[in-house]
Amino acid sequence: MANPLADMLHIRDLRDRIFYTLFILLIFRLGAAIPIPGINPSALRSYFLQQESLAQGMSITSYLDFFAGGAFSRYSIFMLGIMPYISTSIIMQLLIVVFPSLKRISQEDGGRKRIQRYTRYGTVIVCLLQSIAVTAYADRIPNAIAINRGLYTMISMLSVTSGTMLLMWMGEQINQRGIGNGISLIIFSGIVARIPGGVWQLMREIQRGDLNPVFAIVVIGLFVVVVALVVYEQRGQRKINVHYAKRIVGRKVYGAQSSYIPFKINPSGVIPVIFASALLTFPLQLFQGLGAKYRWIQTLSVLLRPNGFLYLFLYTLFIVFFAYFYTQVAMNPMEISKNIRENGGSIPGVRSEHMEQHLTRIINRIILPGSLFLAFIAIIPSLVQRMFNFPSTLAYLMGGTSLLILVGVDLDLMSQVEAHLRMHHHAGLTKKGQIKGRRSI
Repeated sequence: MANPLADMLHIRDLRDRIFYTLFILLIFRLGAAIPIPGINPSALRSYFLQQESLAQGMSITSYLDFFAGGAFSRYSIFMLGIMPYISTSIIMQLLIVVFPSLKRISQEDGGRKRIQRYTRYGTVIVCLLQSIAVTAYADRIPNAIAINRGLYTMISMLSVTSGTMLLMWMGEQINQRGIGNGISLIIFSGIVARIPGGVWQLMREIQRGDLNPVFAIVVIGLFVVVVALVVYEQRGQRKINVHYAKRIVGRKVYGAQSSYIPFKINPSGVIPVIFASALLTFPLQLFQGLGAKYRWIQTLSVLLRPNGFLYLFLYTLFIVFFAYFYTQVAMNPMEISKNIRENGGSIPGVRSEHMEQHLTRIINRIILPGSLFLAFIAIIPSLVQRMFNFPSTLAYLMGGTSLLILVGVDLDLMSQVEAHLRMHHHAGLTKKGQIKGRRSI
């Protein structure tokens, strides 16, 4: 009986790609433990431990630290992670749709490289702005800065900006010489690195009697169910049948063909969650700095606490809104209909002039359940904490953006490994030699 692990190590090209990817991820984890020059690690450790004990729900610091794999609380050179590059890439893709001049540039020869260069420039600007913010944040921590503040500000800005650009380069190297999506794997490894700490915190809570073991078993069972639902949702799609007429190319006549357009239940992926989080955490960040001066700001800060009802309600609304918005931008029914017509295709039972309306109606119908499911997954950590008083680190791991990233990256990585195995005529990761196809809705 074939052993998939032995097959992966037996194929030289696949083996080299896997080891190279692991080597890059190891460098990332080592870099996440290297603090910025001029920072006092012991003062940081004491401050963040105190903040963790006082915090109720997810704070901005814990959110950033969670996806940076602990690099933010250490004030590491990788403390910003890869998020500035992802944010800049999303903004650039939206600008391409909004501004026709950028769209023309992207469609020219070499336009993709030019857009990518603009994205890198934008990433540097975003990193410099965020580095100013984290430098000011460190200035409020007692005894955190061990050198001259002006010199520290310069070193901090250069260090964290260079760290993010290095992570961006490492992600591109994984894409070229490794296996999987490099940027996604870097985020994936940062989340996975938090699992041991979350499990250890759960065991301590149970030993101290602060958490009922029955509740822990119920939550872990809920986690397994949610993972299954996320996998089902990620693989689910609606197939739109398309028929193509006969074509004459030169002296050859190609017969009629039938194909389909796959519309995923959640075409926008995790982007609505990221946008909604940014829209809500920005005012919270301002409230933290100004709350001590104004009473009305203190009231808003309490109402918009991350585990409060108002926050969860607005969070759900924003996720649904951004799911519709981004899907309409990324999947334009007009362009899809135009491509079908230009290739001599048609949708059975739909007239050519009504094709755009038909596709728009289908997209709107599948976005609503997909966006509501996405919002449900995103608010699970807050619900679990409110109901079971569950440890925050493990609760965030079991839901929200982290769970969607873990499942999505794992499925993509398995698909790429499966493709390499089948290309070399091996059985693959499953008994049938292939990962099960997407479910048809």
